[in-house]
Amino acid sequence: MLLPSRLPRYPRLTWLAPFTLLAGCTGVPEGTQPVGDFQIDQYLGQWYEIARLDHGFEEGLECVTAEYTRRADGDIRVVNRGYDPAKGSWESAEGHASFAGDPSVGHLKVSFFGPFYAGYSVLALDESYQHALVAGPDRDYLWILSRDPTLDEPTYTALISQARQLEFPVDELIQVTQDPDACPRAGGSGKPRA
Repeated sequence: MLLPSRLPRYPRLTWLAPFTLLAGCTGVPEGTQPVGDFQIDQYLGQWYEIARLDHGFEEGLECVTAEYTRRADGDIRVVNRGYDPAKGSWESAEGHASFAGDPSVGHLKVSFFGPFYAGYSVLALDESYQHALVAGPDRDYLWILSRDPTLDEPTYTALISQARQLEFPVDELIQVTQDPDACPRAGGSGKPRA
């Protein structure tokens, strides 16, 4: 099924949740296992998207980040941001995440639309929580994330190799621009807006 590139009332970055729910998936891709001994407080903060399997909800977006913070109710606030160079504007979407089961396992469910949830599985994570391999509910969704806008080649290659062993279509991954020259900065703050 082809999805249009824009949902009329909601930002593109919110698309994952409703469509994966309709597909019946808050689970993990078959044959994969989320990381154990997961510490959500170490995972919180900003992550840069280094590579992804592309979809309509992110198509054309660069400088993409995800920021995770604690909510008062104990769930996690999720803010996705990305820059659309064709329009010269930022897109942002806010949602929330909670654990799909055991909080020591890196398997969450993420919602941008009330009761509509999508699976979010951390399949690889270094011990210092500096880079991660994250999947949606099936092998159509995959992201390589880093705490920094760049990821060294050996680490990137190792994550690609791991994703290949898990039978993800790694040849379809696109690298996401995180170049400061391509990512406009917020008004005078010196910090990337994305």
